[in-house]
Amino acid sequence: MQVVHGFDETQRERVARLFWGAFSGKLGSVLGPEERALRFITSVLQPQFAICAAEGDRLLGVAGFKTAEGGLVGGELSDLTPLYGRFGGLWRGLLLDQLERDLADGQLLMDGIFVDEAARGKGVGTALLDAIVKHASDGGFHEVRLDVIDSNPRARALYERQGFEPRGQVDAWPLHRIFGFRKATTMVYRIEQQVLGRATLRGEYLPPR
Repeated sequence: MQVVHGFDETQRERVARLFWGAFSGKLGSVLGPEERALRFITSVLQPQFAICAAEGDRLLGVAGFKTAEGGLVGGELSDLTPLYGRFGGLWRGLLLDQLERDLADGQLLMDGIFVDEAARGKGVGTALLDAIVKHASDGGFHEVRLDVIDSNPRARALYERQGFEPRGQVDAWPLHRIFGFRKATTMVYRIEQQVLGRATLRGEYLPPR
């Protein structure tokens, strides 16, 4: 397994499908139907904010991240309106804005981690988290932050095994019926100065292309 920064344009649609497979339960009411959602996601993906795991030409999983410069799934109102219309784009944009999270200084924010269903349980998620921590350390960030929804205990268990610690909760009320979850736990990984090459434990980590 190889872990790399970014993905080729030929993989854009594949990344969008993996993303939708993981987050359609959260975003389906806003971005659906699926065909339209995939067109939108494919158009706004930003490869420079992705760490990808692959085996040969097969993409196994992706960890997106966000900094002050942008995030994996970008997009503005002008990207929504061609697909959903002026009014449809407006209300969707307003709802998506509720999911935005502020960045603290020196913080790298996880922007979704998703693994091909056939590759789950094979260490892909662990390798991606290792690579995210390495990327953050190399970039001078002092911590990595993520939110995990209360209905995904397996993901939380993985983050805890990797050294992430809870730091508060986010309540989705009154929009919980739209986004499909009520609460999420904010978790943080503190980066020590001596962090060295954790991402090489399960695969080769390559720096940005």
